[in-house]
Amino acid sequence: MKAGRWTRGGPYAAAFLVTVLWSSSYVLIKWGLADVPPLFFATVRYALAFLILLAFNLSTGTRSKMNVPGGRKQAALLVVAGLTGYTVAQGFQYVGLFFLPAVTTSFLLNFTPIFVLLIGMVTLNEKPSRLQITGLVIALAGAYLFFYERISWQGEWLGVVVVLVSGLGWAVYVIVVRRLQMTKALSSLRLTTVTMGVGVAGMLILSAATEEIAPLTLNVLIVVVWLATVNTAVAFFLWNWVLKTVPSYELTMVQNLMLIEIALFAFVFLQETITTLMVMGMALVLCGALAVQLRSRRMENSPR
Repeated sequence: MKAGRWTRGGPYAAAFLVTVLWSSSYVLIKWGLADVPPLFFATVRYALAFLILLAFNLSTGTRSKMNVPGGRKQAALLVVAGLTGYTVAQGFQYVGLFFLPAVTTSFLLNFTPIFVLLIGMVTLNEKPSRLQITGLVIALAGAYLFFYERISWQGEWLGVVVVLVSGLGWAVYVIVVRRLQMTKALSSLRLTTVTMGVGVAGMLILSAATEEIAPLTLNVLIVVVWLATVNTAVAFFLWNWVLKTVPSYELTMVQNLMLIEIALFAFVFLQETITTLMVMGMALVLCGALAVQLRSRRMENSPR
């Protein structure tokens, strides 16, 4: 019985932990962007995380089944996952945070569930129930209400577009990784390592083409090491493991909890205030996230 509860609740607990780690990244990134160009900052972080994961792969000596039917198709999916999940989603998020406040960036990224839901319905045949769709609408309404008083659009259109593209990239990544997990051809560790390596290469090219390399201060180095080891290597490995058992649109709703987490981190570390409207939005997001995780009997019993 206990094992069954862990099997059902463990992935959600791991997903929640990942959201906490990623939420703390917003504060750390904003600190680092004061001294380092955004794409270069992202490249250094994910390059270090990739080296950590690569070393762990080599030290464990584990081998994944690489020669599978449709090997070229799998390789193409790995490239797509790496470029969309890291180069676009993570790299462009850094650029967005350079132009926009953290709270505005977080708000815009809450359009990602819409992308994931639509793409997942088409490519993975994931059919949300009416309750889950209702939860999605409630959570998105809560997200808007949460940030209603803090959104400033004037002079920030470039940042808005960049962050929306980042959200679309993450949606594609979630869908592609879930498809790769279904094949069981790669372990979560190997999948995370390969896609991150591809994404780092893409970020390096973009950074070299658009930015000047800046020296890293001691404070930035400390931030980069923490982001690379804990908030990247560990967090992305856990997230890909969760994707094995949890539908992508449910995970994006768990990810919506970052709205609340980012607000708390911003209140404590960036001295940002929380208004009554924001508290109301937090409540709506929580209700929506809970609703979307409740699977109807029809959904539970239908083949997937």
